[in-house]
Amino acid sequence: MSEPVVAVIVGAGLGVRYGGPVSKPALKLTGRALMAMSVEAMAAGGCTHAVVVVNEKVARELGPELSAMPIPVVQAFGGASRQASAHNGLRAVRSDPEMSAANVVLIHDAVRPMVPASVVHSVIKAVQEGADAVAPALAVTDSMRMVQDEGNSPVNRDRLRAVQTPQGFPMEVIWEAHERMASTAEPFTDDVSCAELAGHAVTLVPGSRLSMKITEPTDMTVAEALWKVRSALGHHSGRRLRRRLP
Repeated sequence: MSEPVVAVIVGAGLGVRYGGPVSKPALKLTGRALMAMSVEAMAAGGCTHAVVVVNEKVARELGPELSAMPIPVVQAFGGASRQASAHNGLRAVRSDPEMSAANVVLIHDAVRPMVPASVVHSVIKAVQEGADAVAPALAVTDSMRMVQDEGNSPVNRDRLRAVQTPQGFPMEVIWEAHERMASTAEPFTDDVSCAELAGHAVTLVPGSRLSMKITEPTDMTVAEALWKVRSALGHHSGRRLRRRLP
């Protein structure tokens, strides 16, 4: 049996900015919950197992949908912060008889459901080739300004990159980084930053405009439109692998 590649998909937040009665990971896009689409995206890119990190409300809303995934899915409960939730997901990987053999682990936001398989594959490949912390990234296209105590000033966007997920790591690298950060409570914005604070270099691979994050209701409208035209954007791997119910 080949070595497992595990995706930890984090979707335990309260979705305060989005609002509404349904949790963001359980919102439907193209008839599928965002969390389910994210699992399918990870499977299409080469992940063999998934841990979905949810709160009790999300777990109830997703119901049996996660039992019909193309790869085995284990549920873990989230923590008080996004970082604590990712840590709990990694803990679930380490305690599982099959997943504990994984060297490569990806951490992904459930509310980025349309990430192409090619991006997922690139992240996995970079870790397998020796990188300690990998993230997909895009060049910034908007003009940027730095807000200061007095006024604001332009920022050269040529060297700026917008960082996406999934972010990939050797399992022990990201586990030890999260353990260290949990004990120091040092702030960080994402998992590659967590690894970087623990002394590891960050490698960037090309991201995708399809990997947008669903934050506000208008994002769902944009995502629906992008999904319909994804084949015209040059992303051949918008495919999804699904396990059929008996």
